[in-house]
Amino acid sequence: MQIRRGQSLKVLHINRMIPSILTLLALSAGLNALRFALEERWEHAVLAIVAAGVFDALDGRIARMLKGTSKFGAELDSLSDFLCFGVAPAITLYLWAWADSGRFGWFLVMLLCTSSALRLARFNSDIGGEEPPWSQNFFVGVPAPAGAGTVLLPMVLWFHFESDVLRNPVLVGTFITVGALLQVSRVRTFSFKKIRLAPAVILPTMLGVAFYVAVLVSSPWITLALTQIAYLGSLPFSIRLHRRFLRHDGAAGAPPAP
Repeated sequence: MQIRRGQSLKVLHINRMIPSILTLLALSAGLNALRFALEERWEHAVLAIVAAGVFDALDGRIARMLKGTSKFGAELDSLSDFLCFGVAPAITLYLWAWADSGRFGWFLVMLLCTSSALRLARFNSDIGGEEPPWSQNFFVGVPAPAGAGTVLLPMVLWFHFESDVLRNPVLVGTFITVGALLQVSRVRTFSFKKIRLAPAVILPTMLGVAFYVAVLVSSPWITLALTQIAYLGSLPFSIRLHRRFLRHDGAAGAPPAP
């Protein structure tokens, strides 16, 4: 078959394939988390969700770095996020804490899944909206991966302390409710997508990351728990900083006094 002159072929460039491959790896990790949960291999299930979070953090950054962002990649990423950080944590917690609780536990599963879906749909619908440049430093609501980390916090602490108090259905349900509400809220949270490191801090940052990885390998569960607690502790600061930006914009746009 000959191609007519002027007819172009659509080529899938490698710079668009790599981010999508990472997204598919995240999706595969989320599916394996469900499998491990059904087999009651709780630690493996949580580690699979953590792996999905790592792949999810990489795909967007690599897409921007390679200039390989696309609508297809964005849609695939949202579908992967819904499964990895909505469905997988919800089912894992249901089987871990509420397998015998009947409808109450399943209601919380639906709450988390629907909240995650709404959060992702709102994020996609807000893309391309007219916002001031500084707004790129904030998310609206807690992102889906951080929401998954919030609801899984009792389980991660249980791995370390092995206390049945952390497996209490009421306590786990409270964390699910808080995590779900934070995702659909209008709370501004820090976005680290646009961070640019000055040359003077690159080496200290690399050393800090290496130290964090070493601690994570030696004491994974308490390190993951403290990381999530630190993130939740940053919420008041992100809210305060966002309000400061709003006040500054309001003052700059106010008409001069007569």
